[in-house]
Amino acid sequence: WRKVLDLEVRSAGLTDATWRPLLHLHLLGDGIRQKDLAASVGIEGPSVVRLLDTLIAKGLIERSEDAADRRAKLLRLTPDGLLIVNRIHETVLALEREVLSPYSASEIEQMAEFIQRLEASVNGVRR
Repeated sequence: WRKVLDLEVRSAGLTDATWRPLLHLHLLGDGIRQKDLAASVGIEGPSVVRLLDTLIAKGLIERSEDAADRRAKLLRLTPDGLLIVNRIHETVLALEREVLSPYSASEIEQMAEFIQRLEASVNGVRR
């Protein structure tokens, strides 16, 4: 399924590094601060600035000053950015349906619970 997603992302002129921030911005909502998006994606300082500059140059996001704190920058998806996010989201949902189709709702629920427990365990080890 990764190949199908990569093809969709590449057809939009994006890379693995650039589509994830778009999706996070959509999920977190327009008008979030740049630092909050960076934390959500798991990237820092100069890396996020370069990445956002790329997305701005492609016309997919807009960056503006926060009226409450002029040092902070707010991010919004452009209409083109929203179209791409919707295409990627539709592709992910279709792939998810295809991958999970052999499993019952109960089995999917059990897998989700296991993954949550595994994630909590991994996060506990990192501390």
